[in-house]
Amino acid sequence: MSLKSPVLILVAALSLGVANSALSAPKAAKAAPAKAVAAPANHEVEFVHQLSASDAGRLAVLVERFNSQQAAGEPLVRLARAEAQRKKPALLNLATPGTMANFLANKSAFKPVYKVLKENGDALSGNDLSADLLAGEKRDRLNALPVAFSTPVLFYNKRLFRQAGLNPDTPPKTWREMQDVAGALMDYGIACPYTSSWPTWVHIDNMSAVSGAPVADSKGRLGFNGLPQVKHIAMLASWHKARYFQTFGRANEADSHFYSGECAMLTSDAWANNILRDAPGVELGVAPLPYHDDLFGARPGHTLAAGAALWVGAGYKAKDYKVAARFIRFLLAPDIQIELARAGGFLPLTETARTAIRSALLKDEEQALDVAYASLQGKGAAHPLRVSTLDPVRLIVDEELEQVWANKKPAKAALDTAVKRGNSVLSAKPALKKVLSF
Repeated sequence: MSLKSPVLILVAALSLGVANSALSAPKAAKAAPAKAVAAPANHEVEFVHQLSASDAGRLAVLVERFNSQQAAGEPLVRLARAEAQRKKPALLNLATPGTMANFLANKSAFKPVYKVLKENGDALSGNDLSADLLAGEKRDRLNALPVAFSTPVLFYNKRLFRQAGLNPDTPPKTWREMQDVAGALMDYGIACPYTSSWPTWVHIDNMSAVSGAPVADSKGRLGFNGLPQVKHIAMLASWHKARYFQTFGRANEADSHFYSGECAMLTSDAWANNILRDAPGVELGVAPLPYHDDLFGARPGHTLAAGAALWVGAGYKAKDYKVAARFIRFLLAPDIQIELARAGGFLPLTETARTAIRSALLKDEEQALDVAYASLQGKGAAHPLRVSTLDPVRLIVDEELEQVWANKKPAKAALDTAVKRGNSVLSAKPALKKVLSF
């Protein structure tokens, strides 16, 4: 019987004791009654997260699978919601994009993943890791483990392309081509030719990286108000006026408008493929994020990868770090990486997992991963800071972009204001500048 359920063991022991006592009652006058002994509860370590109930449920499935592989008496992992006030991090901590900056700014409160593995005789080989997912981390000195990373791509509805007289097998490669395609879709009668989720992530962070235009300098001063960014946001503003481009929110609200067939094109994270491919009436196409062909020799750079990462808290005992190392290795196993790709559309961290995934995924599952891999290759921005991981700054950028969409501010004024306000936040909270080393 598994020790992962001490309550069941206790019930079985009590039942056995009652039965034995009843059978031997006539001769038990001088015998001491047998005592049922409950199995000792396993030592538990906390895995703290800030996920929604549904997402936490999916994570719980993986945690339960890990726990089922632990031998009798070995520590188990227990999921827990993050608390507002906590003296120190839990042993295992999940950093989401919105909370990543807090982790990066307080690295001393965490023990680097590479040290946890090394001290338990299970060091990662530098060649095992995919450099495009490390976001500034060194291969052999990993601070945190990327567990659910993705990158933006262009989704399009081939059925609507075909109806509008467009070739469904030749999606737009550049933003200039996007405008022509959006016009054709509008002429056909599509009310929403193009929409986008995660506007700051897609149109500031990734557009800047693809264009080779950093959003900050090496000293931590924001500067995403240069010519490439202003030109891009001004273009989107003109599209918004012409109704080529529709906006629905700051997160992934636009995904549902593509899913319903209302919008013909969508820029969003590649992991959305797992939901969008099942949309009724949508013949899903996936292509790289468009680029500006009149910038920097018309050679697009790479997009950025971001998502959730696992951090290990500092100040724990050796036995705790032993289970942390085992859990990290569990997450890196090819079969688990395949499950993460299949269930969540996330990019595998190791080359071994990538090879395994190609033989395990269906064609419609694989196409988004193939596009995402290709998008992450090549030269990008010199300082690929993610503005969207600096939550106070991201909120400012979202506010200013909404002023542009509402035709209340021109692109240059909005981005100038966003940079000024963002730098004021960074000056007031200098710890956030440490994110630049990520």
